[in-house]
Amino acid sequence: MLAGIYYGSMYGGSTTSILVNIPGEAASVVTCLDGYQMARKGRAGAALGMSAFGSFIAGTLSIIALMAIAPPLAKAALKFGPPEFFTLMLLGFILLSYLSRGSMIKTFMMAVVGVIVSCVGVDFISGKSRFVYGVMALEDGVGLIPLVMGLFGISEILINVETCVKQEILRTDIKSMFPNGQDWKDSLGPIFRGTGLGFLIGILPGPGNVTASFVSYALEKRISKKSTEFGTGIIEGVAGPESANNAATSGTFVSLFTLGIPTSAVSALLLGALMIHGMQPGPLLIGKSPDLFWGLIASMYVGNAMLLVLNLPLIPLWVKILKIPYPILFPLIMMFCLIGAYSVDYKVADLIIMNIFGVLGYLMKKCKYDGAPLILACVIGPMFENALRQSLMLSHGEFMIFFTRPISLVFLIATFLLLSTALIKRRPVARLPESEV
Repeated sequence: MLAGIYYGSMYGGSTTSILVNIPGEAASVVTCLDGYQMARKGRAGAALGMSAFGSFIAGTLSIIALMAIAPPLAKAALKFGPPEFFTLMLLGFILLSYLSRGSMIKTFMMAVVGVIVSCVGVDFISGKSRFVYGVMALEDGVGLIPLVMGLFGISEILINVETCVKQEILRTDIKSMFPNGQDWKDSLGPIFRGTGLGFLIGILPGPGNVTASFVSYALEKRISKKSTEFGTGIIEGVAGPESANNAATSGTFVSLFTLGIPTSAVSALLLGALMIHGMQPGPLLIGKSPDLFWGLIASMYVGNAMLLVLNLPLIPLWVKILKIPYPILFPLIMMFCLIGAYSVDYKVADLIIMNIFGVLGYLMKKCKYDGAPLILACVIGPMFENALRQSLMLSHGEFMIFFTRPISLVFLIATFLLLSTALIKRRPVARLPESEV
């Protein structure tokens, strides 16, 4: 049941992202960038269909990979220490440059804001409070769900109410409820790349689903011939991230089943559930409880197929949501945002945080700042900081530890190359005078 809820939430989180620009969960943030723009162009059916098919393909392939290569991949993950995780997170920050649709400076400014927000609360190592200013509600930090709801949901409501959005765009008949041949041609590559990328990232500790979707989007934007069109409503921007975040769910089970190491909060909950039933995840789990392991694998196949069966017939119903007049729709969106933010920890403070970030998101959109880099930086910020401090503790303050470990050095070289290519690509080219052309 818990596993079904886990990959079911990954599967269904794209629906609200595409239809009303509100991520169903954090891993669907990237889907908002192109999925919502496709809906505004009258292609909500194609976006929802490709999200469903991509998730199904990625889920099926990643389950096969889980059965075939789980043990060796789990052993490889054991070689990651704090220095490797720090350089991996550093590489993740550099990938922010590929998420930007505009100024790289604005992108990294949002990343800095995200890191600052992630530092709010009790310091993991020293136990001291930071950026709390006497507000007890901030001792636990800024919740990711209220932040996402505010930046994407509330801000979108404010923008649409201000501009009196015209419903003609949303009322147009959907010519095709499912992806056409060209959509499949454009999406097959991103689906398979997202599957492999998501599965590998899911094995590593941290919020693999969120990281996988962001990295997949950045990769597709980098290698695509239509990189300038990302963020305007192209189907590759939906297919890749949706495949990646679903594949990452299977990746999280690798370390859990073969080593007994949870790599995320969700897998930690699954670990607790297994131990309550007297089962100890680890190398002996498959031998001692083969019925549990293979039963769960079978449930993944059944669940994956059921999600596809449930989702596809409902696409016409979801598309009809776009035909609801916005004066009726936006109070409902606001209500769902309030319920979603409050239901996580049942704290009124989360509602205040959501509204604060809603206003901030509104101002960011007015000034052409992207919210996605802030979200990614907020997610990986704590891991980035903790890995840095733990690495320096291991080396007694020597930064050479990042250069003397092979995996860490590879990540540093990749970071340097990515940053260099991003700067070269964005460097303005001097134009010749018309007389010389």
